[in-house]
Amino acid sequence: MKTVGILTSGGDCPGLNATIRGVAKALYEARPDISIIGIRDGFYGLIHGECEKMKPSDFSEILTRGGTILGTSRQPHKKMQKIEADHIDKIASMKKTYADLKLDCLFILGGNGTHKTANLLRSEGLNIIGLPKTIDNDIFGTDYTFGFHTAVDIATEVIDRIHTTAASHKRVMLIEIMGNKAGWLTLYSGVAGGADIILIPELPFEPDNIAKALEKRERKSRPYTIIAVAEGAMDADEARLKKKERTLMRLERGEATATNRIAAGIHERTGFDTRVVIPGHIVRGGSPSAYDRVLATRFGTYAASLAIKGVFGVAVALKGDMVTHNKLEDIAGIPKLVPPEHQMVAVARETGVIFGDN
Repeated sequence: MKTVGILTSGGDCPGLNATIRGVAKALYEARPDISIIGIRDGFYGLIHGECEKMKPSDFSEILTRGGTILGTSRQPHKKMQKIEADHIDKIASMKKTYADLKLDCLFILGGNGTHKTANLLRSEGLNIIGLPKTIDNDIFGTDYTFGFHTAVDIATEVIDRIHTTAASHKRVMLIEIMGNKAGWLTLYSGVAGGADIILIPELPFEPDNIAKALEKRERKSRPYTIIAVAEGAMDADEARLKKKERTLMRLERGEATATNRIAAGIHERTGFDTRVVIPGHIVRGGSPSAYDRVLATRFGTYAASLAIKGVFGVAVALKGDMVTHNKLEDIAGIPKLVPPEHQMVAVARETGVIFGDN
């Protein structure tokens, strides 16, 4: 093995640089003369040949740095095989860049959509190794993704800080947490932050159940309530619609998410004072936690060892306490959603958390 490439694709998250560093340092230790090519701005850079040869010094002092030194972009998988107005055949262009650089392997750091494209490139004959990053923790086949635990820490701190202002003003505070399809981040940070109600996409709620729970809390002299809301949360009526129908309905209402509508519905049903807090991209920014630095380093070094052994067409994963790998074709495009019977859901219910589903 003489030359490898690395790219980061999709949304940024804490731990990308730590993972890049883990890959590079392990490769340099095993093969001091190896060439590492950094692909700029994700698949866009692979399509357009925007890349540069990296130096060992490029990977120093990035363990704690947020974001990605390589840059990133969102290139939807569903458009990868389409010839659009620019007349660029994206697959052919990526294969050409790979060949022109004489890559022996390409490390691809990304989430669900990224892994689908990684699997597509694998099927086209490229040597690919995927590394699972996302604050959503929704990649199939791995217990955790790097970036998730840091995001949980940040979202939990947001919830912690909301408790005091909610108590002072006797308000119902709704904190909207990122997570359009999967509720892992809202579930974990909601439990860690002591949320009273948690709303996630996998457990559609009944608005009346939320109102009843709030009124019950007031009768028990609990004058404020913290509600952790995943951005993809939906009520039972919305859940019966197809995704396109739900999107169109929200568009007609002028809604990006349901959180403000939930807040308005609570006020209408109960008269309680409500406020919405949206930390947004703060949750995915900044330095990775100690846990994610360790996990990222473990993932990176393991990926390097796979490349050295000639094991390609796989994605790195954590199962239990062991770092291992899955075949890309076995996990690409399969979202890992919160099962209704998941232990963390049970733990939340057993501590009095309301999901509004029953």
